[in-house]
Amino acid sequence: MTSPKPKSTAGRLKSRPQFLAVRKGEQRKGTLFLLEVLDRNEPDTAPRVGFTVTKKHGNAVERNRMRRRLKEAVRLSAGFAMKPGLDYVIVARRDLLNAPFERIGKTLCERIESKQKYSRPPAGSRKE
Repeated sequence: MTSPKPKSTAGRLKSRPQFLAVRKGEQRKGTLFLLEVLDRNEPDTAPRVGFTVTKKHGNAVERNRMRRRLKEAVRLSAGFAMKPGLDYVIVARRDLLNAPFERIGKTLCERIESKQKYSRPPAGSRKE
């Protein structure tokens, strides 16, 4: 028998209002995907994750393949890096389809653990 793995799986975001709420959080951009993170201020609850692949990134077969690759990367490596009380939405980019799987997992872990380096000023705040 194998030893049991630690139970550290992330919950799922499923409804549109949940996805829209996460858009108000911070964004961590990358070449393979965009990671949106929202702190729910509930440190006792499990992290939740949602996946988005837009129609401009190919037909249904390609979009589903990208989504499956992201889900597996979260399950194998990135799920353990997710912090309790946070919601994550991963928005796939076209390069994800042909990227090596190891790179997806590694990049996902780096994005989850990194903080936003800069914040964008609010619109209309430029001095003239």
